[in-house]
Amino acid sequence: MTSRIAAAVIVALSILNPGSSQGQAPKTPVSFIRDVAPIFKENCFGCHGAKNPKGKLDMTKIEALRKGGTKDDPIVPGKADESHLVDVLKATDASRMPPRETGDPLAAAKIAVIEQWIAEGAKIDGGLTPSTDLVKELRRRWTPPSPLQRYAFPVQITAQAFSPDGKKLVVSGHHELTIWDVETGKLTARLSTRSRRAMALLFLPDGNLVYGGGRPGEEGEVAIYNIKAAPSKTEEGIAWLNGVDDPKVLVKKLLETDDEVQCLALSPDGKKLAAGGCDRMIHLWDLTPGIANAKLEQSIENHADWVFSVAFSADGKRLGSASRDKTAKLWDITAKESLLTFPDHQAPVFGVALKADGKVGFSAGDDRQIRSWNITTDQGAKQVKAMAGHGGPILKLLQHPKQPWLITAAADNTVRLWNADTAAAMKTLSGHTDHVLSIALNPEGAILASGSYNGEVRLWKLPEGTPVRDFAASPGQMVATKPKK
Repeated sequence: MTSRIAAAVIVALSILNPGSSQGQAPKTPVSFIRDVAPIFKENCFGCHGAKNPKGKLDMTKIEALRKGGTKDDPIVPGKADESHLVDVLKATDASRMPPRETGDPLAAAKIAVIEQWIAEGAKIDGGLTPSTDLVKELRRRWTPPSPLQRYAFPVQITAQAFSPDGKKLVVSGHHELTIWDVETGKLTARLSTRSRRAMALLFLPDGNLVYGGGRPGEEGEVAIYNIKAAPSKTEEGIAWLNGVDDPKVLVKKLLETDDEVQCLALSPDGKKLAAGGCDRMIHLWDLTPGIANAKLEQSIENHADWVFSVAFSADGKRLGSASRDKTAKLWDITAKESLLTFPDHQAPVFGVALKADGKVGFSAGDDRQIRSWNITTDQGAKQVKAMAGHGGPILKLLQHPKQPWLITAAADNTVRLWNADTAAAMKTLSGHTDHVLSIALNPEGAILASGSYNGEVRLWKLPEGTPVRDFAASPGQMVATKPKK
């Protein structure tokens, strides 16, 4: 945009919305949930949320806000100039809110909205109560954007999953999942999602797809999709599925949280599903009654920070987890108790796996190491071996279901295969030109898919590590090629 055009736009905006830059109040009555609550959410909930609110002031409910925390009610209905809330928003000294260390002061136009709301009596909208959870209410009212017809820039490939027949590869997109033909590398379908991105994907034995993801800092979800459902439309041979509103596509919503879901795991018998995320929780469902009647069995708070990875033991009785709190842990599902903590990484741990013999755990992370540790000792988890070779943080760790192999993806732009029994490096798969964020195996374990930060998907034949195909997994940048021999 040239300076002349920019100036014209500014003038036009000032004509359309006179006085907004000077902080004048809106000319129409203010709606609390439409106009005021979003300002609170953007600028206040981070410090004054329901968990450990600063000054004991919780602003996520009107009744809590009006209690005032350690001070009196900060609002005097009908009198904005006598309200403590307005005073701290306009303050220029250390009492200013938001505080200086968090950024700039609240814009004058936003303060004017809050002032007008107070002047009009600090009323709340019909249908709301003083106890309404504003975080959930704002989330409920939010409408996701439609997927982009064509991507201007590549999308990060944060999650992938092969279909049960191995013919399709489901890939994360921006407010959507894209579905690709493995043989040709061509896009066949697009499934819109409420969440901005998928962080984990897996298929259930019945063919339904489990989705874990969300909007960072906003919401998280575990949803079940039927990718074989009838599309809402078909354009240029590509089926479009509505995963936001169509109940035939969005089969079930298992979980809604206040932050992103990072990982999923399915027990070997397909009867239990686990999910972990940025709320530090691990949720565990019993799928025996079917998806429609899936039962949340446990919500485990065993970590002090984000949970990046979960993995079941071969017998399905224990669950491994990896976290930003720099530990890997082992949980007894039956006894509902923590068994072991492995702290040796001394850095965020991004991946975890449990060996089929039930004796060894594996974890990998920011320290660029794969560490194996004994999970049978009564003295706690003790390191057995360390595997090194990556030149950057290990972002994903995958255990092959049929062979004694570990597969890792890292920020050094490579994927590597390791022998889990001997700790020997087997293969280095090179070709990506950016951090490798996700990996997935086809049902036979013979084809590996890897996805990178710059939107590229590569397919490899195992164990040779031979390139099969690579393509740009962003609609509008559809280039599929077979590697040169």
